[in-house]
Amino acid sequence: MLHELLLALLGFTGDLIVDEREQRKNLGLVFHSDSPLSDECTFKLAPDISFIEPSERDLIERLIKLGFYYRELDRFAKKSRNLSWIRSVTSVHPLDRADELSKQSGEKKPSVYRRAIANGIGEILAVYRSAVLHIEQKLLAETTPILATVTQGLNKVILEIERDDIRGGQLLNVLNKRCHCGVPELRTCLQRLLWHGHQVMYNQLAAWMVYGILQDPHEEFFIKRQEDGALDHRSSQEEISEKLARTSVHETSLTDWHSGFHISLDMLPDYIPMRLGESILFAGKAIRVLRNPSPAFQFQKDKSFQQTMRGSQRIRGFMHSDFPERETELDADLTEGELLPQSEADKIEAMLKDLKESSEFHKRSFECTVDSVRAIAASHLWQLVVVRADLNGHLKALKDYFLLEKGDFFQCFLEESRPLMRLPPRQSTGESDLMVPFQLAATKTIGEEDKYFSRVALRMPSFGVTVRSSQADQARSKASLTAKANLTSDTSVDGWDAIALEYSVDWPMQLFFTQEVLSKYLKVFQYLIRLKRTQMELEKSWASVMHQDHLDFAQHRKGGTNGSISQQRRQGIQPLWRVREHMAFLIRNLQFYIQVDVIESQWKVLQAHIHDSQDFTELVGFHQEYLSALISQSFLDIGAVSRILDSIMKLCLQFCWNIENQENKQNTLELENIAEEFNKKSNSLYTILRSSKLAGSQRAPFLRRFLLRLNFNSFYEARGVLNVVRQRPALPL
Repeated sequence: MLHELLLALLGFTGDLIVDEREQRKNLGLVFHSDSPLSDECTFKLAPDISFIEPSERDLIERLIKLGFYYRELDRFAKKSRNLSWIRSVTSVHPLDRADELSKQSGEKKPSVYRRAIANGIGEILAVYRSAVLHIEQKLLAETTPILATVTQGLNKVILEIERDDIRGGQLLNVLNKRCHCGVPELRTCLQRLLWHGHQVMYNQLAAWMVYGILQDPHEEFFIKRQEDGALDHRSSQEEISEKLARTSVHETSLTDWHSGFHISLDMLPDYIPMRLGESILFAGKAIRVLRNPSPAFQFQKDKSFQQTMRGSQRIRGFMHSDFPERETELDADLTEGELLPQSEADKIEAMLKDLKESSEFHKRSFECTVDSVRAIAASHLWQLVVVRADLNGHLKALKDYFLLEKGDFFQCFLEESRPLMRLPPRQSTGESDLMVPFQLAATKTIGEEDKYFSRVALRMPSFGVTVRSSQADQARSKASLTAKANLTSDTSVDGWDAIALEYSVDWPMQLFFTQEVLSKYLKVFQYLIRLKRTQMELEKSWASVMHQDHLDFAQHRKGGTNGSISQQRRQGIQPLWRVREHMAFLIRNLQFYIQVDVIESQWKVLQAHIHDSQDFTELVGFHQEYLSALISQSFLDIGAVSRILDSIMKLCLQFCWNIENQENKQNTLELENIAEEFNKKSNSLYTILRSSKLAGSQRAPFLRRFLLRLNFNSFYEARGVLNVVRQRPALPL
């Protein structure tokens, strides 16, 4: 009887202690090891035993529950440690693994986390078996097995895991929550199971943060690869091979960095904050970049690299004379070594190994380790982008061309292309037409030492439907402008406003200069080039009319003709010249405000941040703040202000084109209409700048700075409403 009881404690039933489920054999049903786990004890004392008292029967049945729970725990451990799926998957070709896994879709997916938990359960059951053997040796000794107080609690855990098919980070969550209980023995066992689960997580973290490899065959890690519809399981082997062949290492690296991986919130344990998850994601992506450089960058010659460094040192010396030698001098060992030295990789691996060997999970230690690994990855990525790839040189080039720092080049370009821009752009040849003045301006103003100009390309995107200003250009060619129709539309723009620049960046600068970043630079460039074009047209119109007036006066003196009509015309349009002066005043101050108060001041702030920082992510954040400040302080994101400024620039261009073609009274009336519309727009701008709604916003200091330049002598306040055209003079024809 005692041996029957001891065997029952190890999950083996017989004649005295029976399993109710085994009685199904009489009905032709066989009990399989794959049958679902049960939470109701089916071990019972045989009902035909008469020599046992009811009290003893009750005691024995309570005791044999331990054997039932032992058998269920052992079944779970054996099923979770089944490694048959490894042989079935590894025995086929790598391209067939997806099909092999899809064949097993009807069965439950294997889980490395559950296998780890099963290993922990096996350890606990081994202690239980040793206790039972010890009892057998001492027969009725009072030694209590360790599972006597915890087996029911563990059984509830595995039932929850089995019922809800819990795996990965969710399994760690369940064990972590169960650890907060009042039974010390049960808490110790659950902490041991959690330790086994953390071993798998640390192995995955080591693969990700040391080698940049996502080792997650069953999608249980909280770092996931972004789904790629092109590599669908339904695709054939040939299609997959062609796809992989077309995708270069360079393209794969960029895709992985920008959108290749993400955090799965379902698999992120609750006790790991989202901030740490993002740090782990960044560190792994950075390690992937450092371990898989572009071939063109990897085999770059040391000589050309040193030339690049010397050029960037000159630029940095020009921009910031206080750059320390640590940023301008390149370590010889780093030039010839790997982007991620092996010593650093060993350091990261050692830190993760210390976590793995700890008997308990300490959140503070885990956070410190992750932050340290992230700092190492960010520092080496900073070294790659800022020092090796010469970030400051690229930033200076973008400032030169996209922010119009090279004013002589764009002044020459606009002057050379001015005759072309007086006509509407042609749909098919607009870009090629602009290339001639663009290259001519480059020949005149760009020196050979500017190695970044070759990265800049002029583009004239297809603007599709002809805009209204093109109709005005056609009418202007006939010396007649239908200005009233254009004055009513604030959104119509000149066709040449679609002029764009493209900047070519190589690896690894695509990690920093994304398409979103370059689009922001382009947005500011198109605004600045339009502003500079307007300012130039206002100057050219004055020079052209004065030149014509001097020619008329010289002809009058030479020929002795009557110049009274010309004199009356000059006196009649004096109010319009005052309008031109007010236009030039507003445009000049807006241009000066953007170039000096916005661009130059923000450039100094950015350079100070680059000087003080050695963290790539911080650098990206500083650059985003720099671009946001350019757009915000230039009022490009304030719809009311930007629309009025666009309308004012459009009115200025229309005014310049009309004042050079004063041939009839209708043209003069159109000029007066333009002047009146300009008065309204400029006063509306002044009203908005003084608006109480914007006074409390973050832009208030910049609005007041711009307003100070416009109204430094209280002109607007003194006049109340600007009206520089008080009467319409009658001009003789």
